[in-house]
Amino acid sequence: MTENQPHQPQNQPGNDTPAQGSTYGNQAPQGTSPSYGSSPQERTQQLPTTGYGQHSQQQYAPHGPARPGQHSSGGGAFQGGQFGTTGAHQGASPGTGWPFAAQQPAQPEPPKPKRRGLALVAATALLVGTAGGVGGAAVYSATNDSSATPSVTAPLTGGQAAPASAPDGSVQNAAAKVLPSVVKIAVATAQGAGTGSGIVISQDGLIVTNNHVVAGAGNGGRLSVILNDGRTVPATIVGTDPLTDLAVIRADAKDLKPAVLGKSGSLLVGQGVVAIGSPFGLDATVTSGIVSALNRPVSSGGEQQDSTTVFPAVQTDAAINPGNSGGALIDLAGQVVGINSAIKTAGGSGQSEGGNIGLGFAIPIDQAKPIIDELVASGKATHARLGVTVGDAQSSDGLTQGATLGEVTPGGAADKAGLKSGDIVTAINGKAIASGDALVAAVRSHRPGDEVTITFTRDGKPGQTVKAKLGSDNGNPTG
Repeated sequence: MTENQPHQPQNQPGNDTPAQGSTYGNQAPQGTSPSYGSSPQERTQQLPTTGYGQHSQQQYAPHGPARPGQHSSGGGAFQGGQFGTTGAHQGASPGTGWPFAAQQPAQPEPPKPKRRGLALVAATALLVGTAGGVGGAAVYSATNDSSATPSVTAPLTGGQAAPASAPDGSVQNAAAKVLPSVVKIAVATAQGAGTGSGIVISQDGLIVTNNHVVAGAGNGGRLSVILNDGRTVPATIVGTDPLTDLAVIRADAKDLKPAVLGKSGSLLVGQGVVAIGSPFGLDATVTSGIVSALNRPVSSGGEQQDSTTVFPAVQTDAAINPGNSGGALIDLAGQVVGINSAIKTAGGSGQSEGGNIGLGFAIPIDQAKPIIDELVASGKATHARLGVTVGDAQSSDGLTQGATLGEVTPGGAADKAGLKSGDIVTAINGKAIASGDALVAAVRSHRPGDEVTITFTRDGKPGQTVKAKLGSDNGNPTG
């Protein structure tokens, strides 16, 4: 991990693919020195924006055999053009010797007792009426030999109960609260166009999203926002932060409904959550799941090795796909607890293989709030710095066992705390650090000036601790 931020290439919409390998750095241009035991790791894919027109070609039927570990995509007819196996006989057997042998007449079934038959009909009518509303009532009328012709369009009379409203704590109730506050973001550049998602945070048009969603608009591109009510309005960039993959834009509208920002620090593993966004351009899409893990160190980026963002993510199995970037992850109270940013893919590259496999990652809202405030105030953000480069520490069996410190910046937070090159950090504030990325994520979850307790191993002696007051990059992560 280094404290310098690598050069961030401008992401092109619709062209985010998983990069190979991994980098370790707190804000690192140098990357990880091989001498510190670091090893390449699989990168998590930033959620690509969805190119215009792509979602219109997306098919909702299987196409061809899927490769192992991969979902089928695309469209096509069912094999054989039938709903049964090609050539298989459908229906009851016609009998031996058909069609030449004489067929035996079917034996009539003995009549069933009328009382039992009426009971069955009444039970069926009751069930259909419960589930089917007016249709069920019409079936009940027909089975009772009513002289009047039943009509499924006739209004019901009597004490019909109104549909129950969605209860508090339900997915339906939570989604209804936040749907008006989630928008689709469209970016058009000379290289192409794509869409992502965003969350309204002020009535007068401020919207938070991912940096990689709007990065293309910084080079003469055109930025538009499609609101939940169907309006399309122009937008401008207020500020971007490639290091945390956050950005704030302003839509040309004064009557928006801001979302309520909750507390990601209150989340528990197994808790229900809901993702809202525009996967593959399908705006106002709601999916649900649970919190699968917390403080998951996620290293994500585009094709370029130096475009890495590392953050302590909220992991969820709620379906998240390309185009969900910048959208909301909410709890069942209808409060935003994360900003959807990355997914794990089954392998390969490109959007055809970049769909949901139940491993989605969101930037915790507690980490995002101070960055958003600084972007609104000044257009740039500051970040905590420990003042070291890091790599993975490994045990004799090859398992990762902490973060090995490389170069220690003179006068930096680590240097002032007495840390040295070669020390192996194993915990921050009592939480285990298993890798270089985990140390980066832990530092970035704090703010400049925070004091942290660092547990480390030196010269084979574990359990040593120091306190360090984190420094700041003063809004210049590449400096």
